[in-house]
Amino acid sequence: MRSEELPLKPVLVRELIGESLREERVSQGKTLREVSRNARVSLGYLSEVERGQKEASSELLAAICAALDLPLSVVLNVVSEKMASYERVTALPNVRTMAQAAA
Repeated sequence: MRSEELPLKPVLVRELIGESLREERVSQGKTLREVSRNARVSLGYLSEVERGQKEASSELLAAICAALDLPLSVVLNVVSEKMASYERVTALPNVRTMAQAAA
């Protein structure tokens, strides 16, 4: 009997953001409690963001990144690279070149 390939679950940006934030927090040896206190967000909500269950606003992302002493641009770049990997994009196009071509 042949096994059928199941369609892959689409990857959500919020999941990649949460995964990236959690990886950074853990690598710094910080607890959810420490980061939630410094970012002024509830521990439960931060946990949901890290698990990709909640969409974080840009203000909240900035606060979490500040609590991790990590530029938001770095998180977004990591997320972009992860998404490209899931999409099997080998070379990310230059965004400015794309914008100019679209104009």
